[in-house]
Amino acid sequence: MAEPDNPGRERILARLKNALLAPAPQPEAGGERRQLFAAVGDPLKRFQEECAANHTECLVTADRLASAAAVRDVLASLPPGEIFVEDTARLRAMASAWQDGRSIRWSSQGGPRESSQATITTAEALVAATGSILVSAACGGRGASVVAPVHFVVATIGQLESDLETVFAEQRERGTLAKNSYVCLITGSSRTADIEKILVLGAHGPRRVVVVLSLED
Repeated sequence: MAEPDNPGRERILARLKNALLAPAPQPEAGGERRQLFAAVGDPLKRFQEECAANHTECLVTADRLASAAAVRDVLASLPPGEIFVEDTARLRAMASAWQDGRSIRWSSQGGPRESSQATITTAEALVAATGSILVSAACGGRGASVVAPVHFVVATIGQLESDLETVFAEQRERGTLAKNSYVCLITGSSRTADIEKILVLGAHGPRRVVVVLSLED
């Protein structure tokens, strides 16, 4: 069957072919980087403000014990059932506060089950300017930030950076981007407003994202 005439398509393809004949201009090396956004003066305050705007719950605690208690208190409001926890020494030390009649599935035992009521993980970094959480495959696996209706992120103040540029520069230096098959920025709970512009939380992931941020590094 002969293709129908489509002069518009041919014009577009011709423009693309012509554009590919000339190499794309490259930015000048060593040029001074222009700052697009105002500097973050108080990273903790800014992170809290951005979290509130993004529907992320931010619980600031004094130390590790207070962080464990904060997670416990939120878990108490959830339906009974298994929780999935990233298998790290820090979270192992905190887990006794969460085992009030609940079973824990550690990431070393496999990924989270769809019946999990919550997942608890660490993060690679927090971004004050956007209220974002940087996670990788090392933070409990790919499903840890997607499967359960509630995702807890246990972090410390030392992981809080002012902006994305600083975070990515630090992660490149640490080799995080090269070592992990999965790196993701989480900015608020999963949501959509595709249907009649009505905001629906939990569209493709957790309805609640809870950051428990310890002031003790």
